[in-house]
Amino acid sequence: MTHIPTGPEQPATQSDEPTEQTVAPSRDAQAIADDVVARVLARAGTARSEGGTVHSAHDGDQLDLAERAALRRVANLSTELEDVTEVEYRQLRLEKVVLVGTYPGGEAAAREAEVSLRELAALAETAGSQVLDGILQKRAKPDPGTFLGSGKAADLADVVAATGADTVVVDTELAPSQRRGLEDIVKVKVVDRTALILDIFAQHAKSREGKAQVELAQLEYLLPRLRGWGESMSRQAGGQVGGAGAGMGSRGPGETKIELDRRRIRNRMAKLRREIAAMAPARETKRLDRKRNAIPNVAIAGYTNAGKSSLLNALTDAGVLVENALFATLDPTVRRTRTDDGRVYTLADTVGFVRHLPHQLVEAFRSTLEEVGDAALLLHVVDASHPDPEGQIAAVREVLADIPGVEDVPEVIVLNKADVADPAVIGRVQRRERRTVVVSAHSGEGVAELRALIADELPRPAVEIDLVVPYSRGDLVHRVHENGELTDEEHLAEGTRLRGRVDAALAAELEQVAV
Repeated sequence: MTHIPTGPEQPATQSDEPTEQTVAPSRDAQAIADDVVARVLARAGTARSEGGTVHSAHDGDQLDLAERAALRRVANLSTELEDVTEVEYRQLRLEKVVLVGTYPGGEAAAREAEVSLRELAALAETAGSQVLDGILQKRAKPDPGTFLGSGKAADLADVVAATGADTVVVDTELAPSQRRGLEDIVKVKVVDRTALILDIFAQHAKSREGKAQVELAQLEYLLPRLRGWGESMSRQAGGQVGGAGAGMGSRGPGETKIELDRRRIRNRMAKLRREIAAMAPARETKRLDRKRNAIPNVAIAGYTNAGKSSLLNALTDAGVLVENALFATLDPTVRRTRTDDGRVYTLADTVGFVRHLPHQLVEAFRSTLEEVGDAALLLHVVDASHPDPEGQIAAVREVLADIPGVEDVPEVIVLNKADVADPAVIGRVQRRERRTVVVSAHSGEGVAELRALIADELPRPAVEIDLVVPYSRGDLVHRVHENGELTDEEHLAEGTRLRGRVDAALAAELEQVAV
């Protein structure tokens, strides 16, 4: 275990009691940090382990997963930098990484830091990296220049050199100056939590809209972080710049390489925004079509890797991709299904959330997340086996709070993975939340109860009908079967007699043709 001191070295003295009281808390903090990192590293390599994904009969053939597994990272490839632009620099893939985090002190803060650092390790492994070591530092607030402070950054450089790592991953979003300062000391690439999440999104997006949304988020993150490398940036000198210019023959074309990169990025961002806006009408048309046909929508939202796709498969046999990895599903999936009494509704699986989800992604995926605001019911899926399910719930609600209309959607907490969860943890969450249901998408436990809850929560047709529809309008009879509640159907000489309830629009059409 790497030993990184969390405070300044204290000189050994023959001093009195107060000096020892000053040293003791530092030792305690070091022990806490070492224990946290040891537990995180003990779980390293499990995020993408071969046996980590367990499928049920509802998951289908998982052809998408086979396609994804066909492309794997190749180990031992160098990502050393010499003279490349920032755009090229940020597209290089991660390989062997050292994790870095801070916590303000105390046992409670250390537990939160452990959950966050464990999640960071899973994110790094999902992106295709190998976690070699980790450092957790007790620090009230990050250093504005190097995040860790110059002394601790030098210690980190020693760890990087000793482990042979080529990337440092920091468990927060770094300011551009902090990343540059840390890179200058450790001499390898530094990636923050936001860049790591963006990298995973870029790998997993498949649809045209998803790819455009991810690229827009990446460019928004990259724009203030452009950095010049070597002589490739020295295209603007002209005259005696700063009193020491190269003079005649050195004047550039009037625009530096970094300015060219910025202009190209802004142009590309404008084009992506136009493309995403052009895709919105198609999704809105589908949404209006569901409203016109009175088909209610149930949205599935929740933390990443909570089991949302597995639950969708268990409820609908959709066969969408299921993988034991963070952000396995990015492109939203909508499937049609029925309640036990025959009413049609749709289930929409949305992108997962995570602590400190980059605001660029929230903005880029806002049009997709609006699906939640139009839902008749929100199934908030929670991993009941996670060390901090309450933290997951809070992180998801923080993101959903910015989506218009979500506050009016009834919410049900779905405690998933009950087959491997601690019953005490389930009971604790049930006492905190108003409406919960306990399920296991893998074993099928509680799925029938969830279906019954959905049927009870879905809006019922408002208009009662008792009329005869001519046989020439079988299309209307079909729509009653699809979208209404039919209590009795009788075939008469003049047509089909229907008794039941339908929505107001369909009732008006039926009245016009009724015999």
